Amino acid sequence: MSKSYKVAVYGAKGHTGHLVACELERRGVAVQRIARTVPTTANSLKDDGAYNWKGASCEDPDALDRAVEGADAVINCAGPFLDTAPAVVEAALRAGAHYLDISAEQRSVRQTLATYNEDAAGRGVVVLPAMAFFGGLADLLVAQLCSGMGRVNEILVAVALDYWHPTTGTRRTGERNTARRVIVSGGRLMPLPVLEVQRRWRFPVPFGELPVAAVPLSEIITISRHIAAGRIESFMNEAPLRDLGRADTPPPATPGIGRNPAQNFVMDVIASGDGLSRRMAAFGRDIYAVSAPLVVEACMRLLLRRPVRGGSFAPAELFDPQDFLAALSSDIRVEPTGQPYPLEIF
Repeated sequence: MSKSYKVAVYGAKGHTGHLVACELERRGVAVQRIARTVPTTANSLKDDGAYNWKGASCEDPDALDRAVEGADAVINCAGPFLDTAPAVVEAALRAGAHYLDISAEQRSVRQTLATYNEDAAGRGVVVLPAMAFFGGLADLLVAQLCSGMGRVNEILVAVALDYWHPTTGTRRTGERNTARRVIVSGGRLMPLPVLEVQRRWRFPVPFGELPVAAVPLSEIITISRHIAAGRIESFMNEAPLRDLGRADTPPPATPGIGRNPAQNFVMDVIASGDGLSRRMAAFGRDIYAVSAPLVVEACMRLLLRRPVRGGSFAPAELFDPQDFLAALSSDIRVEPTGQPYPLEIF
């Protein structure tokens, strides 16, 4: 890089925030770690004394301004994002820095995209929420799949996980987000129907056919922003949802030891329209760990791109999806999958 960059990571004390900070440093970026309160003792991730920490509550704009001062970009890893995103976005904008987050929360992503476009455009910076496994990865996959398709009638996204060991942030976010989720039906964002039907999805190997439940997350918001489809829905296999629902499910393995070796994932997407049906899947390990290269790759592309078109965006509105995903081939394997149509209703 011709110049050195500084990126502030809000929520760097958390599981994913720690991974994001380490990925930035691996790429030669100076990192300012920010916690809601300054750590005073070693935590379970790593000796906090090894890092230069700043503390800033979302209720203290002056402290946030001091924490992000001099940053070229701010990556928010602290959920629930309904609570943190407005304050951290506004601090980034005041600092003239790009803002990225890893939110899976529909309401937060929708509000962030709608609220800050004009301000970000005026300042020549980018506001990019949901740049993670949930939200960003599906958005890029679907955009690549739909390229050149013309009219798109239906987009379906299905995720299969071996298991889900949720972070503390994931649990807090689930408790905070009580609003009814939305899907695209009839070409419009609509509330998810209350009555759930039984469905099975034929996933690629190694998962096979599994029962799934409707779990619409931030990908519904990002995809619908730039692809006009009559139907957009997303699903997840039921086993990790049971893990998430149990209070005794342990948290994920400590970062720094390596990725969770048993947690495989597949994100399977299908798009149909104009008599065509296309299907593609992304394979990898550890949904938390893979969010780090996703959001850092996006951050680096923003920092290295000159000039930058300011505003609020979904990932595929900014980046060429095929090129972006190819850059992450060591973390995410993308390949077309065969027919038949994967979803069945019973």
